[in-house]
Amino acid sequence: MRIALLDTYYPRFLAANYATHPELADKPFPEQRQNLLKQVFGTSDFYSRHLQAMGHDAQDLIVNCTPLQQTWARTHDVSYSALALKLPQRLLRLPVIGPWLSALPGLVEIAVAQIKAMQPDVLYCQDLWFLPPQKLAELRPFVKLIVGQIASPLPPEAYLKGYDLILTSFPHFVPRLRAMGIASEYFRIGFDTRVLELLGTVERNIDASFVGGISRHHGKALPMLEYLARNTPIEFFGYGAGSLAQASPVRARHHGEVWGLDMYRALARSRVTLNRHINVAENNANNMRLYEATGVGTLLITDHKDNLGELFEVGKEVVAYSTPTEAAELIRYYIAHPDEAAEIARAGQARTLREHTYQRRMEELVPILEQHLAKGVQ
Repeated sequence: MRIALLDTYYPRFLAANYATHPELADKPFPEQRQNLLKQVFGTSDFYSRHLQAMGHDAQDLIVNCTPLQQTWARTHDVSYSALALKLPQRLLRLPVIGPWLSALPGLVEIAVAQIKAMQPDVLYCQDLWFLPPQKLAELRPFVKLIVGQIASPLPPEAYLKGYDLILTSFPHFVPRLRAMGIASEYFRIGFDTRVLELLGTVERNIDASFVGGISRHHGKALPMLEYLARNTPIEFFGYGAGSLAQASPVRARHHGEVWGLDMYRALARSRVTLNRHINVAENNANNMRLYEATGVGTLLITDHKDNLGELFEVGKEVVAYSTPTEAAELIRYYIAHPDEAAEIARAGQARTLREHTYQRRMEELVPILEQHLAKGVQ
């Protein structure tokens, strides 16, 4: 199969990466893309690399990266709109964010041109908001199967209807999507072992951590994080600290944004790490931190969910809490009992490396895609 893997990266990560490598924007498209994939942000090349090893032509498209996409457009003589989004000027003036926000309309045009040029068997979209319905319709003659993957709030139904298949690691989304008349399958996320090779040996010098964002999607989590900041030695890493009230106890323990390999390193430095699902997960365990933390061998203390036991053996491979008080007790207990913490962490890592790698996930994905491709041919 020829597979185009469309993804978007956080603008703040893109801006920080190009600021760190100012010469990068002048490099050829393949060199810029390879640099971004080397940062192991999000799912990086975790899909494409294993799909290629299985004999498929899989290519990553990072469609909201302005320098990368403009380089492709110049190389292929593709024209695109220079219209700016109607956003507050204070945002557009920010040197590290404005350039990405203002170029979005043109970026959609470039991505459409890329997909038309590639004419993939499968267009696999990790961001269901990026291509509006009319653009998906425009791509129909050039793509055999349009697939989306989501584990975040659903976009409007008009966006969803443009897909032949939507995969989700939220079990509760599958029946909801099918009720709309949209084909949907349960497909879990995972961990890539290349991260361990890139990390090498990491000293575990953080007793407890929370590595993650603070945003409106995490609204129920903030009171708990502040409770933990008052009652445990937990340290915080990620985006969103600027949105905290000045009096928030999280501020004094917050170490700022960590992206890609730095995010994995913060997890690997931690003896225990706390996980908290966003509101849309409801009663189901599913986020990348489940696999990232266990994958690097850190004891995961996660919020109890109905299906957690299907992924890990609770109490032996991960630890679960139901209340902030219980989370604090577990953090303090496992800091005080490092041997027990290490034993559970080793078991959790073994489970992830055995069952939850992206190599395994791609072996699961290919038959799903082939099945739905065959349906489209009939």
